[in-house]
Amino acid sequence: QVQVVESGGGLVQAGGSLRLSCVASGSSIFNVNAMGWYRQAPGKQRELVASITSSDSTNYADSVKGRFTISRDNAKNTVWLQMNSLNPEDTAVYLCNANVRTYVGRTLEYWGQGTQVTVSS
Repeated sequence: QVQVVESGGGLVQAGGSLRLSCVASGSSIFNVNAMGWYRQAPGKQRELVASITSSDSTNYADSVKGRFTISRDNAKNTVWLQMNSLNPEDTAVYLCNANVRTYVGRTLEYWGQGTQVTVSS
């Protein structure tokens, strides 16, 4: 079993900051490859916000470049998303994704339940 749990969402005014955290845990985890943050706003498709590999190679959506920073701790299977200069367009449910290699040699994708981020104008 693998669990992915996010935390850190909330309500913030435009221009403010939030830091999201995500932990992947479970006895079947051999190692966690890429981890990423996605978001889904009402009526819109889920979109990639940022991702990071186990070697710390990062990728960002154009809309968040220069404002958001993704980082991780491989030993703790934890990824963070530091979000600065937030604007109302960033309002969405933010979901964490983990690409996990298990002890039996399978590579699977796991998703968290999501954490709500609301930015007021």
